[in-house]
Amino acid sequence: MDVTDRREPGRAALDGPLGGNAASIRATARALAKVESAVAAVLVEGISDQIALKTAAVGRGRDLDAERVVIVPMGGAHAIGRFLTRLGPLGTRLRLAGLCDLREEEIFRRGLDVTGVGSPRTRTDMEHLGFYVCVSDLEEELIRAVGPAGVEVLFDSQGDLRSFRSFQSQPAWRGREPEAQMWRFIRSSSRRSLRYTRLLVEAAAGRDALPRPLDALLATV
Repeated sequence: MDVTDRREPGRAALDGPLGGNAASIRATARALAKVESAVAAVLVEGISDQIALKTAAVGRGRDLDAERVVIVPMGGAHAIGRFLTRLGPLGTRLRLAGLCDLREEEIFRRGLDVTGVGSPRTRTDMEHLGFYVCVSDLEEELIRAVGPAGVEVLFDSQGDLRSFRSFQSQPAWRGREPEAQMWRFIRSSSRRSLRYTRLLVEAAAGRDALPRPLDALLATV
């Protein structure tokens, strides 16, 4: 049995459905159903970002549901304009914020501009609007925050350290930087990526070392 199936009920509820387009669609629909009664909506690319923010909030002692803060996984950065347009009419009472990876920064910036939310020209401008950028992506931010030794401890705790050692010995990855190896190993399956997103955020929060984009975004909402 996969370790993800042995989670306690609270963790399972936090993680939500694991992987697949259908899971993404369901997660988006559930989030949008809460928007009408929300005071803030955080637009993110996918489920892993949603898990990361919810887990980070718990680590900060916050209950986003009770605070009526909704995290909306959009199913990809290119949907930013559509979601900003959809939520725009609620803008007078709905605080908008967001999170994206470095490679999607320009997509988010154009979406904010085209929909009239703002006209950001720099990353600082985006942050003033409540939108933050991971460098270069969320997993890299988390691996840096926890550190290679800490990530290996997590791999060991989940029974994945032997698999990671085998991955490190593959010709394509042998001799590469540990952080790059860890990034690729975590990203090698959607289930693994979602599971380690939560675990890495918990570890970073426990060290009071949440990546700046997550920490700053939570402070914004």
